[in-house]
Amino acid sequence: MTLVVIDTNVVLDMFVFRDPRVQGLKDDLAQGRQRWIATQRMRDELERVLHYPHVQQRLQTAADSQANGQTLSAETVLAQRDAWAQLVDVAPKAPYTCKDPDDQCFIDLAVAHTCPLWSKDKAVLKMRKRLAGLGVEIR
Repeated sequence: MTLVVIDTNVVLDMFVFRDPRVQGLKDDLAQGRQRWIATQRMRDELERVLHYPHVQQRLQTAADSQANGQTLSAETVLAQRDAWAQLVDVAPKAPYTCKDPDDQCFIDLAVAHTCPLWSKDKAVLKMRKRLAGLGVEIR
């Protein structure tokens, strides 16, 4: 089983936007082929982002279109995240610093566990080569 770190935008893609590009990751997590590790700070960031107006609008649109009667809300997304992500301790600072301080915790955790980091954040993607040298693949 491979450990993975998943940034907030990819979590939104999995649970809110239902982006088909992350369906393989979602399937791997559901079937236990990959194990998602995260910290409390990452959960706190997701909770904050879930209350942004454009995300709230998307949650409402998705809830309105659900034919199966399930509701989609910030609380249900957080519950899904909590069921799938294993809470771990905060990692020590990685040797490289991200220009976006909000992304540093994801980099630190991926480096500490030498595992892939799922991100589409531009500041993280710019670090791809340096992080590869530390054994971290950006997906």
